[in-house]
Amino acid sequence: MKIRVGFGFDVHRLVEGRELWLGGIHIEHSCGLLGHSDADVLIHALCDALLGAANMRDIGFHFPDTAGEYKNIDSKVLLRDTVKMIRDKGYQIGNADITVCAERPKLNPHIPAMKKCLAGVMAVDEEDISIKATTTEKLGFTGREEGISAYATVLLQK
Repeated sequence: MKIRVGFGFDVHRLVEGRELWLGGIHIEHSCGLLGHSDADVLIHALCDALLGAANMRDIGFHFPDTAGEYKNIDSKVLLRDTVKMIRDKGYQIGNADITVCAERPKLNPHIPAMKKCLAGVMAVDEEDISIKATTTEKLGFTGREEGISAYATVLLQK
């Protein structure tokens, strides 16, 4: 068996007038994330981790923000397509460990729904997805509530 590990990171700016989507679910908040797609920073970091583990470059290579077909796209579609690409290359997902960094809104109440959503899109067991939420104790752009970042690590098996 071949085992590979991938790491992903993403960040998006918080702005008024956009919906907040994280982990594939809509979260009520006064601001949303700015991006070409729905800017789901958690899913973008996860896609990068999956692609990196499979040595398949990054999310921007496969889904460029210059391509009109990805404008305002639901990031769950990008995740579904990413999972298909890595499975087509012969990999299976072992597990994913994800950390989201945001001052507000508080994300812990939404983690079960995020896990359920991601497990459904990825066709894996919810036990194979770990999501944690943290803050930067009011430091940096996250602490000033200017943006949200996410980090993801995945294990693939072949």
